[in-house]
Amino acid sequence: MELYFDPVPLLGEARAVFQGQWADRQWLNVPGPFYGAATDNCGTGRIHAPGLVLYEGEYFTEYVYRQPRTTEELRQLIDAVKAEVFSGYGCDGDVHWTPAAVREWWRDRARIKEYLVARRSAWEADDKRSGQGTTDAVNAYVAYIDGELAAHLQVYLFWLDERRAPTPSDRLPQL
Repeated sequence: MELYFDPVPLLGEARAVFQGQWADRQWLNVPGPFYGAATDNCGTGRIHAPGLVLYEGEYFTEYVYRQPRTTEELRQLIDAVKAEVFSGYGCDGDVHWTPAAVREWWRDRARIKEYLVARRSAWEADDKRSGQGTTDAVNAYVAYIDGELAAHLQVYLFWLDERRAPTPSDRLPQL
C-alpha cells in the first residue's frame, strides 16, 4: 500500500509564494493540496516541474496534473511556483477538498480526458515550436487517469478523512 506523502508541512518559507485562490483554480487540477489558479501564460511551469504541471488551452495557464510524491518533486513544484509571475498557485487544497468533491472530480474524469485528447494536435504543434514536451505530459496525464490515479486518490481520501497516512491494515475508502 502506498503511503500518503504530505508535502505541505515541508513548504517552510516557500509557503509565501503560494498565493492562488481556490475560487480561481483550473478545473483540470488533480485533487490534492496544490493547484494552479490565476496563473500567467508564460509557460514556465513545465520547465521546472515537467512531471507535475501542464497548461490549459491556448492561454497556457498552468495547473497541477499530478501532486508531488517526493521531496524532489515538491522542490520542482516550488521552483515552478516561484517562476510564475502572478503567484497564481495555491497550496490550501486540503482545506477545500472533501471526500465528496474528490469523488465528484473522479466521476467527471472523462471530461478531462476528452479535453486533453481534443487539444492534442494543438499541443503537438506547440511542441514543435517550444520543445517543452507538452504532448508527452498530456499522454502521461491520460495514462495517469487510466492507471494509478485511482489508487492515489483512495489514499488521499483516507488522508482527508483521518489526517494520517494509511497503514497496511487500514481499509481504503472507495472512489
